[in-house]
Amino acid sequence: MILNGSQIVIECLKEQGVDTVFGYPGGTILNIYDELYKNSDDITHILVSHEQGAAHAADGYARSTGKVGVCMATSGPGATNLVTGIATAYMDSVPLVAITANVAKSGLGKDSFQEIDIVGATMPITKHNFIVKNIENLATTLRKAFKIAESGRPGPVLVDITKDVTANKYEFESKKPEAIERYSDNITEEDLDTVAEMIAKSEKPFVLVGGGAVISEADKEVRELVELADAPVCDTLMGKGVIDGTNERYTGMIGMHGTKTSNFGVTECDLLIVLGARFSDRVIGNAKEFAKNAKIVHIDVDPSEINKNIRTDASVIGDIKEVLVRLNGKVKKQNHKEWMKHIGEMKAEYPLALDKSVLTGPAIIDSLYNITNGDAIVTTDVGQHQMWAAQFYKYKRPRQLITSGGLGTMGYGVGACIGAKMGNKDKICVNIAGDGCFRMNMNEIATATRYNIPIIQIVINNHVLGMVRQWQTLFYGKRYSNTVLDDAVDFVKISEGMGAKAYRVTTVEEFENALNDAIKLNIPCVIDAQIDQDDKVFPMVPANTAISEAFSEEDLEEKGYEF
Repeated sequence: MILNGSQIVIECLKEQGVDTVFGYPGGTILNIYDELYKNSDDITHILVSHEQGAAHAADGYARSTGKVGVCMATSGPGATNLVTGIATAYMDSVPLVAITANVAKSGLGKDSFQEIDIVGATMPITKHNFIVKNIENLATTLRKAFKIAESGRPGPVLVDITKDVTANKYEFESKKPEAIERYSDNITEEDLDTVAEMIAKSEKPFVLVGGGAVISEADKEVRELVELADAPVCDTLMGKGVIDGTNERYTGMIGMHGTKTSNFGVTECDLLIVLGARFSDRVIGNAKEFAKNAKIVHIDVDPSEINKNIRTDASVIGDIKEVLVRLNGKVKKQNHKEWMKHIGEMKAEYPLALDKSVLTGPAIIDSLYNITNGDAIVTTDVGQHQMWAAQFYKYKRPRQLITSGGLGTMGYGVGACIGAKMGNKDKICVNIAGDGCFRMNMNEIATATRYNIPIIQIVINNHVLGMVRQWQTLFYGKRYSNTVLDDAVDFVKISEGMGAKAYRVTTVEEFENALNDAIKLNIPCVIDAQIDQDDKVFPMVPANTAISEAFSEEDLEEKGYEF
């Protein structure tokens, strides 16, 4: 059948099973938006308050569902406003397709109104990108975009379409999407046998789970490996939920704000099995000191990650789930009673500090966990509140913590929470933000109220840029340069002005009452939770220091440090 370009775009989205699109219209993309209007029964469009919110919402939708997220924007500033969200998705391997419209082909390269080379601008932060100048390439390109976004190591793909292509007509034939095969071509029996033998010889194994295990949906296989190897297990920020936070083998997060048990245990182990992690600097600290007593096995779908940051002793390249299905069949049940006893003793000796007599970040997250029975989808912005959310909420399953790990994007959370809720309407979706982060994209609360998307926004409000202030306190002689936010901004009034129900709380009891009320109301709600400006995240490892040097507040006090 003969369709115009805009109709082809919508038909391709339907082919791919897209049910929700996040975006903001403008001149060059008007033809596509006209078709969205005509197809609103099949595809829900969420009009965000800012294009960055569209990218973050598509990202949150993708992370929480495992499907490709889709966002749209017009040319020029509309397209460039997507860039931070695209980069966020790229760093965390999130399948996302961003569709932008550019000026007509005849206007390219002439500094036309709102013209931008968005393909050139996004080349370093996309898995692949395209500009479609001829309508005969449109359907093929869109199909390629979706396949590239979700195959192998996922990532964002941008498709820029000139305005004339959205209006021109061409023959269109619907096609069923190609199946996405798990990447297994490079898995060899020799590599699997080597790893199985290393596990058999190990006396103190440790398993480190990263975001690749979440993407691969390999939680069942990871748990099986951990039991077979009789090993403790920790995770990175992106690996949360693969191992239930209440599992007795689980030691918590590793790295700069990881638990002492995880950091000390990885330092002491003789075999470290790393599943879908990229050895980020926030995880490994000083690379020369990381797991220096261990042989390291790295299993990852992306061959470029092998030996990039840490030299390994063995590796298997392939989809984590596919690798573990084969590996677990070769691993004989091990017994490391003394090692597990030692790990258990460390867990007892080094618990995370939690004081619920006053309202603190940890107290807020602990109450959130208890009230939601550990079943909420939690999105976060970036900073102290993000680390508290990682430390004190015990995640039961993958895709439950949605956060910007690699790029560390302030302003990410509200949009991501909207996206997560659109993809998981039966789940309580809560965004945790600091007051500094909330200022950046709090206009997306208006998006939530426009569509009555019942997200709960918790602002952990210490009136400072908390994580930066923590570094200034510990390492910069308490010189608080531009980190104090103690001004007249009233988040309750602002939130009410955007149509949300809002609360201000100063005690644990007030917070719990507000949270219970917000859950019961099932409408967009904002809780402004006031905490002390000098609350800190512990344990902590200074940058470029061995993770075995993790210290707590008590450690500093013993050394005579005065806060």
